[in-house]
Amino acid sequence: MRFSLALAMTQPGRIVALSKAAEAAGWHGVTMPESVFYPEEVSAKYPYSADGQRFWPSDADWVDPWVAIPAIAASTERLMLGTNVTKLALRHPLLMAKTVGSAAAMFPGRIELGVGLSWIPEEFAWLGQDMSTRGVRLDEQVDVMRKVLAGGWVEHHGRFYDFDRMRMDPAAEPSVPIHIGGHSNAGLRRALLRGDGWIGAQGDLAAVREVIGRLGELREQLGDDVRVPAERFEVKLTPIVAPTVDAMEELAALGVTEVITVPWYFYGDDPEDPKAQDEAVARFGDEVIAPMAKR
Repeated sequence: MRFSLALAMTQPGRIVALSKAAEAAGWHGVTMPESVFYPEEVSAKYPYSADGQRFWPSDADWVDPWVAIPAIAASTERLMLGTNVTKLALRHPLLMAKTVGSAAAMFPGRIELGVGLSWIPEEFAWLGQDMSTRGVRLDEQVDVMRKVLAGGWVEHHGRFYDFDRMRMDPAAEPSVPIHIGGHSNAGLRRALLRGDGWIGAQGDLAAVREVIGRLGELREQLGDDVRVPAERFEVKLTPIVAPTVDAMEELAALGVTEVITVPWYFYGDDPEDPKAQDEAVARFGDEVIAPMAKR
């Protein structure tokens, strides 16, 4: 099992420092979530809270992942860097491929991409995108990005995106893993058909067990149409469990391959205090990551 530090709502000046601390403490990677803007009024419920309300303040810091990732990569040596998740349905896939491919060429083997849909109607409306087609567009967007990121001359003639022979250099070498989010059956199916893995939001042990069960059932239904075999399929999420080796081993037994977490919420100190953040990153490394690596 691998462990990635989630830098959600992190002060801009702390992002590189925390990433360096994570590398020193033995973390596998760092992930950056995305929020484009905060509508004062939102016309949909947040899908990952019991009451449907956003749990973060309106002035929370959300640094653009693809600004932060190159800065982190240049300041560290081995951390994997990715998103949990980039809201690909809000973007043109060729421009996103240019960004991701450039980062992957500059930092080979260290870049991965988590993609999702976005649940906020205002994001689609104000960015000029159609929310009603977001699922089928995401399918085609992933196809386009894989084709372009592979390098060489390519063309594409689809329902939403159409271009003649072109190439985009530099190409990503090695290839960029794409993990696909979404807790609905449609999202899980998309991850199995088009992804190198599934990337989820927060959930307790019962929720983790339930979603992994559905992934297994859908894999059986899809059969040979799945993109990668079960032994290479990643399951990455933020589990709401105790920061202990026993809890992580229980997750690993269920099939979780990577835990994405924010350790400074575990230990009772002020989560906004830089010293507490650094200590939590190191403590989680000592008490969870190192013992798990030995096992």
